Amino acid sequence: MRSIVTSILALVAVAGAAYGADVHVGINVGVPPPPAFVIPAPPHLVAVPATPVVQYAPDLSVNFFSYGGSYYTFGDGAWFVASAYNGPWTYVDYGRVPRPVRVVPYRYYRVPPGHAKRYYRHDHGHHR
Repeated sequence: MRSIVTSILALVAVAGAAYGADVHVGINVGVPPPPAFVIPAPPHLVAVPATPVVQYAPDLSVNFFSYGGSYYTFGDGAWFVASAYNGPWTYVDYGRVPRPVRVVPYRYYRVPPGHAKRYYRHDHGHHR
């Protein structure tokens, strides 16, 4: 009898652990998905003259900035941050984007903020 009770308790513990390990609930209401672009190698970065502590990647076709050891991208009306040049990208609220990055003049954006939707949807929804 004792071995049956021990077996049942062990089975319940294993099932509970497996069930807990498989369940991942994430609710991201209103949070845009991360960008879909891939950067295979570290991009060439150039200092933004108006804010020399911020760098941008003039050779990429996406908005890509470096500041304070982090990387930022802006697209489709949302900001994202990563600790590596190739992601993973995490949504960041505008108020949490460092001010030096927020004040980069639009001429250093590869896709100016007002044109992002047209640019990304120009190719039938495919990112360039």
